[in-house]
Amino acid sequence: MDSLTQALLSGAGPQELERHDLPATYTAAHILARDTGMFDGVEDKDVRKSLHVGQVPMPDLAPDEVVVAVMASSINYNTVWSATFAPVSTFEFLKRQARQGGYAARHDLPHHVVGSDAAGVVVRTGAGVRHWKVGDHVVASCVQVDEQEPQTHADAMLGTGQRIWGYETNFGGLAHYAVLRASQLLPKPAHLTWEESAGVLLTAATSYRMLVGANGARIKQGDIVLIWGATGGLGAFAVQMVKNAGGIAVGVVGSQTKADALRRLGCDVVINRNDIGLGTDSAPSPEQTIELGKRLGREIRRLVGEDPHVVFDYVGRATFGISVFVVRKGGVVVTCGSSTGYDHHFDNRYLWMNLKRVIGSHAANLQEQAECNRLVRLGHIAPVLSRVFPLDDVGEAARLVQLNQHTGKVGVLCLAPQEGLGVTDPALRDQLGATRLNPLRTSTPAPVSGQAA
Repeated sequence: MDSLTQALLSGAGPQELERHDLPATYTAAHILARDTGMFDGVEDKDVRKSLHVGQVPMPDLAPDEVVVAVMASSINYNTVWSATFAPVSTFEFLKRQARQGGYAARHDLPHHVVGSDAAGVVVRTGAGVRHWKVGDHVVASCVQVDEQEPQTHADAMLGTGQRIWGYETNFGGLAHYAVLRASQLLPKPAHLTWEESAGVLLTAATSYRMLVGANGARIKQGDIVLIWGATGGLGAFAVQMVKNAGGIAVGVVGSQTKADALRRLGCDVVINRNDIGLGTDSAPSPEQTIELGKRLGREIRRLVGEDPHVVFDYVGRATFGISVFVVRKGGVVVTCGSSTGYDHHFDNRYLWMNLKRVIGSHAANLQEQAECNRLVRLGHIAPVLSRVFPLDDVGEAARLVQLNQHTGKVGVLCLAPQEGLGVTDPALRDQLGATRLNPLRTSTPAPVSGQAA
């Protein structure tokens, strides 16, 4: 173990951390460029075969960047995409970024450190960093932007220089250390553990932009919102957003176990997709889409009395046509991700003749992420962590997500030696209570408060 890591894990303060050099190499989950074609012609692209855990070199630090000692991270579906080299190899993203020259050239390497979530401690700051210092406890935004691009100052998600860190960039969060731009950092919620904090920001902020913010559906009191995959990383936060806004959450899940978890989350209406004949992730035919939409619409009207105002769809090909059909006249389908496929088919008559709208959404800008993080810090949004793995078992963690055998978020311990660490506001944690903090976990390790690691 290098001296900086030893100092960090022993609870050293900022001045002590600054006295230790960054390690020349560090442990990280990564994929290899030489493996890019390994799944060609293979039906089951098992991510456990392509995700490696081992030493990678520490990159030089740009003036606007920080190094974060990652205490915990989490699995997002983009890590599955990276590890299956599909729909495109992420090494193509890295090469494209490197063509900018300068510090961007560092990203084009024979390895790609993956992961787009992190919670940890700032251990180095570049010369141009103003608002963060060594020792700060932070969570990472997944969005890197070009602050010198005019569009960034309107909505960063529309800028051509916008990239998803750890997917379209290197040096991601499933590692002992991560390199980020200073504009990616937000304060860690003090009442949460490292692993709880690490599983929030990417998916919660994405759900916030899709449903609450000015760039999404802008839900209001009384809105009926249909949420596909309602116990997934995005869906479980969407349920909370709808409930907080005074809406009526209608969640769709694929098993009785997930239905039970969704009820613990407080969802108003729970529908098992097997009960409406949508038991697989394959795309239904046009005729099947209409029939399934009719079944789902009848069930929602039976349970709620009306058609949904909004449909929250990140599932994609398997559900999108049904979403367009089932949302009410003048309603909104808001979409991202498409974990079952990007080639969406729908009957345009039901869109155009009923004045429905489709909103495409991607991640969230820093202001939206800050607003979402504030809700988490106040205790109004709870983590949806269900399982936690050590970094050495990152392949198993990613495989759970790849096969949709998880609920909520799957956490990964990086430098944190055990669960339950990192709480610096135990009073708020006690006030909220274990059930509110961890609605998708049946048992949670007791937190150890006030410790950096």
